[in-house]
Amino acid sequence: MNENASNTPKRGKGGRAPKNDPANYRYSVNFTAVEHARFLTMFEQSGLQSKARFIAARVFGDEFRVVKIDRSAMEYITKLTSFYAQFRSVGVNYNQVVKELHSNFSEKKALALLYKLEKATIDLVNIGNKIQELSEEFKANNLGK
Repeated sequence: MNENASNTPKRGKGGRAPKNDPANYRYSVNFTAVEHARFLTMFEQSGLQSKARFIAARVFGDEFRVVKIDRSAMEYITKLTSFYAQFRSVGVNYNQVVKELHSNFSEKKALALLYKLEKATIDLVNIGNKIQELSEEFKANNLGK
């Protein structure tokens, strides 16, 4: 009989488990329009999700972090990432083309086609070097601040 009693599920109240240290004390603060605008600016710069946590951090002297996002840098990095993906796909296609040239064409014809492919590859390397130079310049000008 004791075995059946231990196998029955325990029934309790439903809902969320209570917090160990609930925040029961609330305070109200009134701001003028200028103070409110300044508060919102500081809150947005902090990067915190809740205004209550932001206020508590400021009251108790926690470190005030400012997170600034440069939209032009984000856009540049996004486009550079997509370009890098295209660059990788060109490399994969390059390997496939070389394999097909060797397997489907005579040696003389394959060498002629590889010569043309080599010229296109040199152009691609030059473009890659220019992209790297532009990235270094962008990094020095915008991300070094």
